[in-house]
Amino acid sequence: MTRHVLAAAALAALPAAAAAEEFRWAGQTDPQTMDPHAVSSTPVLGFLNNVYEGLVRRGRDMAVEPALATSWEPIGDGEGWRFFLREGVTFHGGQSFDADDVVFSYERAASEQSDVASWFAPVSDVVKVDQYTIDVLTPEPNPIFPDSIANWMIMDSGWAAEVGAERPAKDTENAATLQANGTGAFRLAARQPGLETVLEPFGGWWGEPEHNVTRGVFTPIQNPATAVAALLSGDVDLINPVPIQDGQRLDGQEGVQVIRGIEARVIMLGFAHDAETLTHGDEGMDNPFADPRVRQAVAHAVNVPAILQTTMRGNAEPASQLVSEAMRGYSSGMERPEHSPERARELLAEAGYADGFAFGFKCTNDRYLNDEAVCQAIASMLAQVGLEAELETMPVRNYWPRLREDDFDMYLLGWSSGTFDHEHPIRFLVHTPTDRLGTWNFGGYSNERIDALLPRIQSEIDDAERQAMIDEVARIIAGETVYVPLYVQPLLWGATENIELTQRPDNFFILRWVTVN
Repeated sequence: MTRHVLAAAALAALPAAAAAEEFRWAGQTDPQTMDPHAVSSTPVLGFLNNVYEGLVRRGRDMAVEPALATSWEPIGDGEGWRFFLREGVTFHGGQSFDADDVVFSYERAASEQSDVASWFAPVSDVVKVDQYTIDVLTPEPNPIFPDSIANWMIMDSGWAAEVGAERPAKDTENAATLQANGTGAFRLAARQPGLETVLEPFGGWWGEPEHNVTRGVFTPIQNPATAVAALLSGDVDLINPVPIQDGQRLDGQEGVQVIRGIEARVIMLGFAHDAETLTHGDEGMDNPFADPRVRQAVAHAVNVPAILQTTMRGNAEPASQLVSEAMRGYSSGMERPEHSPERARELLAEAGYADGFAFGFKCTNDRYLNDEAVCQAIASMLAQVGLEAELETMPVRNYWPRLREDDFDMYLLGWSSGTFDHEHPIRFLVHTPTDRLGTWNFGGYSNERIDALLPRIQSEIDDAERQAMIDEVARIIAGETVYVPLYVQPLLWGATENIELTQRPDNFFILRWVTVN
């Protein structure tokens, strides 16, 4: 199978024999749960990759490598995949890992209550062959399946039953919200949501440590200036992200390093496609965003080059589709709409909105780099063509529930392809919403042709034929302006100069690769 591997920006790790140290880091967003199947977001999955493990994982260079499975192979003629499990693995609570835990974790992660159920849409069953062998059965060939489950984390079936967490708590809470029992290099020692989360090395880990961290302490710091001050004062060893406006200043600070990269995340605007009326602004008006001409007008009204130059200080790249150029399946030859307020006004007039309208625009203020400032700039640009955005910004903890309640007319979204493949956002963001597919398609967009092409894209082995189908989907998405891609988000981490680490383009911070000198 052909894999597209995106090289990570890595700093060489020092020998594990270095003196052991406490490591403190801060991020803008606190993971909202410790349940690995409850929320499919980078703050949650990235953090929990330090505690839980999957059958496979991604290395420093993003290549898929063995984890709780030592090897895997196709079954028959595209009937699925057989995984051979690692023996002698124990969970942090002392329980033994085996095939029963994998079957349970499949049933849990694929359940209606899960936020990662779409990962298993191509799967018909997971069958225990013996204590350390499982078969993942697929109705059609699925050559990318091993790549697609790097963030599927395995839970202990007995522990989940004991604490009453047999199913994820996506919109509520259960014991797994605050507790964790994984097999990873670090165990959860303490959890105070919004304040502090403490990790400690797991002495029974099956792997060989590549770090010298004796205690890892994560603190969410929403205010960018406070985060920079904490780094400069030595209160924390790492901040993620570095505020765009402070990157150059920190470059010149003694004792501090700024680590830069490009994230596998496209920032975009989404719309309420299937809503009958506006929820805010001209509330009760027939929904203008159901008309592709209105969505296209938004695309022409937003001056992306200006946002990149001013708000992002030249640190981001424009995007024309739902994935960056570095992703497998990227559709070449596509260009984003030019900035043209005149064309935007023409389209609005054609759609019957020559006088514009007022609507609700939802945005995060602690999730993406400069997210609130970007949304403020967009609101000003839209006002120039008669679109009056009632902008409401909020922490991401409150944001996803509001979107799932359809409390928006337009919204900001950043999407990182977990498989580094164009199929990923098609499956999550564009397919008609079902229990397992389109689970982040908040606007309810639906297209029968895309729905029909997705399983063929997932099963096609011939790269040229697969790319042709992806290109067709990309043209449909662009032609109907399903989303308005804006830019590819940069990575800016700030660390004290005594820290050695690896920065991956998925923006996951992996503690087992940290050395404190």
